[in-house]
Amino acid sequence: MEEKECLECGTKIFGRADKKFCSDLCRNAYNNKLNSDSNNYIRSVNATLKKNRKILNQLNPNGKSKTHRDRLVEKGFDFNYYTNTYTTKAGAIYYFCYEYGYLPLDNNFFALVKRDS
Repeated sequence: MEEKECLECGTKIFGRADKKFCSDLCRNAYNNKLNSDSNNYIRSVNATLKKNRKILNQLNPNGKSKTHRDRLVEKGFDFNYYTNTYTTKAGAIYYFCYEYGYLPLDNNFFALVKRDS
């Protein structure tokens, strides 16, 4: 009979023939390491989306307002990240971070809106 070692910590494994880990702790640690790159990317994108939402919320307390691009950039807004878009019948494209959205206007101004739930 071949002795097997835990894939995470290297200790000898006893039990079923197809067992790969000595405990749930080692199994979880192994899988967390395996998935850490993709989880870190997802965590980073979600943090950026949450930050964008927070900025739109701060600049739009009444549900409808107008602001300049410089003000958004100054607060750290990242225009590359949004959750969805909405195109009006007239062809205007609103970009949303969850329920808060913005519409690019002339002269680097933006109309800020809040979608009703």
